Amino acid sequence: MRRHLLIIVELAPEFRLQLERAGFYVHTATSVADWVMLAPNIAAKIQAVLTNGSTGLSRDEMAMLPALEIICAQGAGYENVDVVAAQARGIIVTHGPGTNDASVADHAIALLMAIARGIPQADAAVRKGEWKQARQERPMISDKKLGILGLGNIGMQIAHRGAMGFGMPVAYHNRRPRADTPYLYFPTLIALAEWADFMVIATPGGSATRHIVDAAVLTALGPSGFLINIARGSVVDTSALIDALKHHRIAGAALDVVEGEPTVPIELTQSTHVILTPHIAGRSPEAIAATAQLVLDNLNAYFRGEPAITRVVLPMPLTK
Repeated sequence: MRRHLLIIVELAPEFRLQLERAGFYVHTATSVADWVMLAPNIAAKIQAVLTNGSTGLSRDEMAMLPALEIICAQGAGYENVDVVAAQARGIIVTHGPGTNDASVADHAIALLMAIARGIPQADAAVRKGEWKQARQERPMISDKKLGILGLGNIGMQIAHRGAMGFGMPVAYHNRRPRADTPYLYFPTLIALAEWADFMVIATPGGSATRHIVDAAVLTALGPSGFLINIARGSVVDTSALIDALKHHRIAGAALDVVEGEPTVPIELTQSTHVILTPHIAGRSPEAIAATAQLVLDNLNAYFRGEPAITRVVLPMPLTK
């Protein structure tokens, strides 16, 4: 029996072909609402949705799909999927932990190196014939203090690269300390920022972490500190970041994610102290292949009547 799958995120053509070969009727749309308007007869048949953490799937969108049984979020994040609403309807939610960890960690270090050494700025100057102007002193990376906000799987890989590759002392802030790591734990984000030369954001997105990197944290990071974000744009208060850059309260920022992306504030695009990439940390061929395979494995397992491989389970709320 072929199943109807709705895809509401960008998808590589070869992965779509994989899904079709696996027996799925694949439908694509920029949003559930668009699809329901265009094809209401098919919307009633949709049994699975492929999304990601940034795009998510809301309670209202789920309500438009009465036959929905499973939601697959590409990548580790699922912060904008209403898991509580899904569980209330008996809809399975899966995600992709571990599929792009190495790719994201690599990109974090690449951004850290690029902003510290001013590589994009120097490249642009040389191309304009400004060789002498580009020959500015830039800070080293080796032996500098690396602070990580969110020491999960990706944070651990970033820590390992910094410590083993550049001899960086590593510290971190989590909701609670990890027992399985030698790295220094700070109980507050302010304390971590005060200590760090480079602070990398690797925490999940969502309401619990929205704007936790605020003006106070940026001030604590200081005029020689650099901010690197490969997590979610919502974690950083963008207005506070723009103000900190404008008044040189931090040395610079390297951002793979921006609040409100793909729209980027002009103050960031025009700043010579900012490096921007378009949310591509996890977009390596290896990571995309692993992510796609896990989505397919979850779908196949579920529709065979087996447990989903990487199911998201939240505790059900208590009832009075």
